[in-house]
Amino acid sequence: MEIVLFKSEEKKSIQEVAGILRQIADKVESGEVVLSRGAEEVRLKIPANVTLELKVEEETKKYTKKSLEIEIEWPEGGEEEGSAEVSIG
Repeated sequence: MEIVLFKSEEKKSIQEVAGILRQIADKVESGEVVLSRGAEEVRLKIPANVTLELKVEEETKKYTKKSLEIEIEWPEGGEEEGSAEVSIG
């Protein structure tokens, strides 16, 4: 069963998106991420080892839409084991 604890979808410039990703990266590195909007808040404690999933999708309906998804996951109260490296260029 999947429960959505927080969701946000907003139109942003690529500069704004890059700034948000930098903030998230800093928070992930510190081991705690807090997401909030109004009175809604989700606080995540992130272990030292996680699974990083990068996915690019293409969807064609009336027009072609591409998406880049970045997902970080870990078991509650645990850490993930290491795996193959991905390079970003």
